[in-house]
Amino acid sequence: MSKVEIYEPAMCCSTGVCGPGVDQELLRVATFLNELEGEGRKIIRYNLSSDPMAFVTNKEVNDIIANEGTEALPITVVDGKVKQKASYPSNANFAEWAGMTREDIIKMVQKNDKPTTCGCGCDKEGCC
Repeated sequence: MSKVEIYEPAMCCSTGVCGPGVDQELLRVATFLNELEGEGRKIIRYNLSSDPMAFVTNKEVNDIIANEGTEALPITVVDGKVKQKASYPSNANFAEWAGMTREDIIKMVQKNDKPTTCGCGCDKEGCC
């Protein structure tokens, strides 16, 4: 698995559901990264307001912000190389960089789409 890091702009939360509205893109990213983590894959997220030293210590990220401003955020770094800036990667890119095969992704989606028998979220029949 590659080391994947996301350098994000200053924000109140990483889920997209804080404040007066819902940021659909941030919600997509948070949901998919949570699913990847459930599969044992970890993508590191740095928020400019809560972890500014991560931005300072990564020379390439620091240079991008110095030259382009915070409009270049989010910046995605894979194995020390900038792969994307100014937007979040697709779910397919996240999965690929996290070392998942197509079969891994299909299994993850099938597991997460598995219906429950009573709607309470558990896997056992009659658990409600």
